[in-house]
Amino acid sequence: METNQNVVSEGYYFTTTVYRIEAKQHLENARLVALDYLKQSEEHQKDLNPIYPVRMTGNMFSDPKLHDLASLIVQTAWDILDAQGYQMDNYNTVFLSMWAQEHHKYSLMEQHAHGENAQIVGFYFLDIPEDSTTRMVLFDPRPAKVQINLPEKNMVDITYGSNAINFTPEPGVMFLTNAWVPHSFTRNGSDKPVRFIHFNIGVERVKAPQQEGPVII
Repeated sequence: METNQNVVSEGYYFTTTVYRIEAKQHLENARLVALDYLKQSEEHQKDLNPIYPVRMTGNMFSDPKLHDLASLIVQTAWDILDAQGYQMDNYNTVFLSMWAQEHHKYSLMEQHAHGENAQIVGFYFLDIPEDSTTRMVLFDPRPAKVQINLPEKNMVDITYGSNAINFTPEPGVMFLTNAWVPHSFTRNGSDKPVRFIHFNIGVERVKAPQQEGPVII
């Protein structure tokens, strides 16, 4: 009996993972805090930029009113990196930045990625109008593949050849991914603003306890 010598087996490596969390228990409180910070930002800059009609706050991660949400984020980031195979026993995850954004009609976020030692980036959505056209878009982070991309059969399908994937934001839902993944937001077509919290998480080495007396090597 003849056997097929040309069987192709598949292996998937160097994957990009996107994490989605339902965290609606923090929504009401986070929304109130963000609105307060946005109001302070408006006092310093009353007029929106007509080309980029977006308002942003300063850092919020140290605000005690956001302690529970911030704790969830940094712990989840640590768990993600640990599960991805990184040796995290000697590292803590820490906030590099955490700020609110309010995107008014026709505002968008252009494609970019985060550096400055960021390991995990994420979004926590606060207000998404029903008629908003805003989508969170993640792009293929592999520059070598982007360079030689072929046309896709159907851009609606999520395939190995996809150049980008978009997600519909929902209030109280959080997305996290590795900081090397480029991301953007499409334009908000609603008369009501889109609001979310954006954050960057880095790592710091755990400090070894001080040793008394001479160190013998």
